[in-house]
Amino acid sequence: MIRNQDELSPEYDFRPLKFFSEEIQVIFNKRPVFTKRPDAPNAFIHNGQRFSIRQVLSQWHSFERKGRMALNMKTPHLESARRKGSWGVGRFYFRIQTEKDRYFDLYYDRAPELASDRQGHWFLWRELEKLS
Repeated sequence: MIRNQDELSPEYDFRPLKFFSEEIQVIFNKRPVFTKRPDAPNAFIHNGQRFSIRQVLSQWHSFERKGRMALNMKTPHLESARRKGSWGVGRFYFRIQTEKDRYFDLYYDRAPELASDRQGHWFLWRELEKLS
C-alpha cells in the first residue's frame, strides 16, 4: 500500500505528539524473509526501553530518490524505480500501537550508511496522539 507519509490512517485519526528521528533496535519473533523489504517488527528498543507492538495500524512505503540519488537515473528507469524501488533507496513506514497503548510511526530506511554496511537501519520517527 502506497500512502503519503502525512496521510492519516482511515480507521484512526492521529496527530504528532513528539518527533524523534532516532535509530532504534528492532526485535522480530521470526526473521524477515527479505531484509530490504521487512514486515513490522514485534518490538523495538529506544533509549534502553523495550516497546512491544500490539498491532500494526497501517503501513506504506516511499521509493522517492533524494539528494544526489535523485540525479543519477535516466527518466525511463526513474518511473520503474519509483514503483518498485532500487538498491539502497526507499523507506518502509509502520504506524503501530504498543502493548501499553502508545502510538508510534517507525520506518526502515534501505539506504546503507557505508559501503561496508550494506543493511538499512530502523528509526523511530514520531510518537502520535490518538484523537477522539
